[in-house]
Amino acid sequence: MLREACLALLLPAAVTAAVLAEEPKPAYDFTLTRAEKIALAESAAPPEISGKATVFVLEKTGYVKARDGVNGFSCFVDRQNPLNMEPTCFDAEGSATTLPTRIYVEEQRGRGLAEEKIQAELEAGYRSGKFSAPRKPGIVYMLSPEIYLWIEEAKRMVHAPAHLMFYAPYATEKDLGSPPGGPGMPHLIRAGKPDAYVVVVPSTTPPH
Repeated sequence: MLREACLALLLPAAVTAAVLAEEPKPAYDFTLTRAEKIALAESAAPPEISGKATVFVLEKTGYVKARDGVNGFSCFVDRQNPLNMEPTCFDAEGSATTLPTRIYVEEQRGRGLAEEKIQAELEAGYRSGKFSAPRKPGIVYMLSPEIYLWIEEAKRMVHAPAHLMFYAPYATEKDLGSPPGGPGMPHLIRAGKPDAYVVVVPSTTPPH
């Protein structure tokens, strides 16, 4: 599911490769306690944000709301690939538009539907208007130290750096000026899709 643009984010020195296994094991552990699952979801954003957000925990049957929030944000563990673990906090716009697609996907996985079928139904849902792309700019926090992504092209799991994402529905690399890959450069994932994002990895270099 992750396009070549995602590799540009993941290949810099900030990324640590995990051990490659012949049969990759999903990074998310369903046996975590409820408290641990909540803490993992909340780790996506600063506590000033995640502490007031709606929190969803991921169970084998899908997402279960653990807490209602008061700031419009929603924190959960996303899985763009069933092998991934992506603690995420959507702002109010993402909570209203993209989050329902994530809930739908995990519900279908819980029912045993094949990934190809899920993606086909998701794309059909966008075309029919069942799902909507973000309608305005917004932010997605992914600042957790526990982000693990399966890179199909490389056949390995990587430990991804903390980063911020911004909604860019249907954007392409051309819209960003086709920037070169490298530390500090913006990257685009899910190019051309309704839930495309511009990704920015915050600098770890202290200001002068």
